[in-house]
Amino acid sequence: MEACPACGIVYAKWLKRQLGTVPSATVTRDSACADHPGCTDRLLGQLLYTEAKVNPFIFWGRALVFVVMILWGWKFLRLDFVRDFDAIGRSFMHLPNLVFHEAGHVLFRPFGWFMTILGGSLAQLLIPGILIGLFVFKYHNPFAAAVCTWWLGQSSMDLAPYVDDALDQKLVLLGGRTGADAPGNHDWNNILAEFNVLEKHRQYADIADTGGKLLIVLALIWGAVLLFRQYQNLERI
Repeated sequence: MEACPACGIVYAKWLKRQLGTVPSATVTRDSACADHPGCTDRLLGQLLYTEAKVNPFIFWGRALVFVVMILWGWKFLRLDFVRDFDAIGRSFMHLPNLVFHEAGHVLFRPFGWFMTILGGSLAQLLIPGILIGLFVFKYHNPFAAAVCTWWLGQSSMDLAPYVDDALDQKLVLLGGRTGADAPGNHDWNNILAEFNVLEKHRQYADIADTGGKLLIVLALIWGAVLLFRQYQNLERI
């Protein structure tokens, strides 16, 4: 039986339920899906989900978090990964990012040398990415997902100085030595050298930095829209 790729409806079953008859070959997909929202509408509903009645304590707590996101986000958005690499490395957010980065090396070790090296940066981005999906689709808390999107953007920015250092290897690594002092220990020197693109280190760093900044802006817009919708449903005490 043919099914709609958007909503999963089986046309034969739908028509039988509606008309009590077996469908003919002339039945179209639109006729079966007319009363069902498409994937885009359903996704938008998940991303903008708002409780019918929003607890004011929860709302103002979210509003406070949003203010921190704005102020802290503005600070990161003004940083240049070449000029301000030290400020990015000293940021509080660098610490949790580093924990997941190092855990990623261990997590991806069974998949070989290259994935062990790449796994650090990959895990640093995957953790907030996975949380975004969980908060949207499982816990129906898109504001928390917006916060994690902010984190994903910052984590991407956090990688930019490391990527940019792939050629010179001057940054001090976790063991207290630079990549130049400990050959083979610089993740992005290994990664870019593997593909023979070390000379493009600045371009890849710029992608990580720009992509991260765009994600932070997107998170702030998303959070603002959600708070506006939640304010409209604020439970009055």
